[in-house]
Amino acid sequence: MEASLRAVLVYTFLFVIFRVSGKRSLGQVTTFDFVLLLIIAETTQQALLGDDFSVTNCFVLIGTLFGIDLGLARLKRLFPRLDKWIEGQPLVIVAEGKPIYRYMEHAGVGEDDVLRAARELHGLSRMDQIQFAVLERNGGITIIPADPDRS
Repeated sequence: MEASLRAVLVYTFLFVIFRVSGKRSLGQVTTFDFVLLLIIAETTQQALLGDDFSVTNCFVLIGTLFGIDLGLARLKRLFPRLDKWIEGQPLVIVAEGKPIYRYMEHAGVGEDDVLRAARELHGLSRMDQIQFAVLERNGGITIIPADPDRS
């Protein structure tokens, strides 16, 4: 029972941390972010297992974590508002070639992230070439190019 309680607490804590840290942490992982995730994984493992390294404890923890995840998936289907709260919503961060800085700052996304996505997806190099940039729920950035004929 203690292992399941630990799993619930750690899952909840990590959920809150990743939700608060913004979508950038999921979409554009840097080397530092990757190292941080490895450290978090090791720390989480130690917090979950405590002094009990038995296979039984491992099974209980894995079952609890998957149970939480499956339960949240069902709740999100039943309650769309909960889904929006847990997963977030797509967010327009550039409109008509102009960055919306308050949204970008809140999400932890910079102009360089938008321009990188614009280069990779469409070969665009300037903000004014972007009609809209949307930060998706998964942390990716969707670019809608501006009409090249617009004045």
